[in-house]
Amino acid sequence: MTTDTPEWLEIKPELDLAASAGEREVNAALSSRTHDRRSLAVLLSGAARNLIEPMAQRAQAVTRRHFGKTISLYVPLYLSNHCSGGCAYCGFASDRTQTRHKLSKDDIKAELAALKEKGFDDLLLLTGDRTPEAGFDYLADSLSLAAKSFHNVTIETFSMTSDEYGRLANAGCTGVTLYQETYDPETYDNLHRWGPKRDYIFRLQAPERALSAGMRTTGLGVLLGLSEPVADLLRLYSHIDYLRKKYWQAGIAVSFPRICSQRGDYQPPFAVDDVFLTQIICAFRICLPDVPLVLSTRERPSFRDGIAGIGISRMSVASKTTVGGYCDKSVSTGGQFDVNDTRDIATFCAMLRKKRLEPVFKNWESVYRGV
Repeated sequence: MTTDTPEWLEIKPELDLAASAGEREVNAALSSRTHDRRSLAVLLSGAARNLIEPMAQRAQAVTRRHFGKTISLYVPLYLSNHCSGGCAYCGFASDRTQTRHKLSKDDIKAELAALKEKGFDDLLLLTGDRTPEAGFDYLADSLSLAAKSFHNVTIETFSMTSDEYGRLANAGCTGVTLYQETYDPETYDNLHRWGPKRDYIFRLQAPERALSAGMRTTGLGVLLGLSEPVADLLRLYSHIDYLRKKYWQAGIAVSFPRICSQRGDYQPPFAVDDVFLTQIICAFRICLPDVPLVLSTRERPSFRDGIAGIGISRMSVASKTTVGGYCDKSVSTGGQFDVNDTRDIATFCAMLRKKRLEPVFKNWESVYRGV
């Protein structure tokens, strides 16, 4: 750890517990009414892998208690694939050979109209790392356009200063999603070869800057496969716990993205199979009962169908990871990663209703943003 790394990322006792826990400890964690980082360590252990069914039953019961039989739906809109970063695992990295493009003001209006017509009201705006072509001013202008039409607009972009986050919050942005990717500093340094994202601490502290500047929500996650997953997930939990205690009025969501195929063909050194991902989601649901857990279209339809409502309470649908992509005027570009669930909205919602889950397109009123 660097000298600037906070103490709450020290997890050796919990890592030891995850390595030594047996079924007795797992059953005790499942029957307990209160949970902490030690509980998560037990539920991520090898012994817990043999108890996936009772974990899933407990996770589903907790999900229904806090979220009912609903799945909140959102849609991502990529504004630009220009990028100054050298992330070894990303299709947008600046050394990837592909068509680069950003949406013009007219393009954005067309994309927003197409998404509105599909019924969406919860929008996530994305870009690559900060560039002259798509920097803060471009993002702020794009967000202001979106906030006029959509009740909930969040961003997943580059790390910013407190002042920049405050300006976006005043323009109608309700939240920031920002993955640390991996909490292991050495791995982080090796994977982020150049660009602003190389600054581990600046990125680590970005969600706190966003919340202190007036954002209502933040989304966190690690990119599963980059580093030893149990260590990364325990540090992710610690980050969530720290933010929830300091910014108790804010909302926090957690995502579980796995590395999937992308331009550059990076191969992750740590495999996370479907069983382990199910275990991870159930463990987080049990330990964070009231936190929205998110799953994107990175995952195959069969997995998404099976896990919906069992831990997961928020999902993307009909996603495009190319720049734009929702209307006929879009320019063909490479995507950040390959989408595995390509179903349209009607098909996906029919699946949810067959499982007696209700798709929710809107649960936020723009009047609460004050814009």
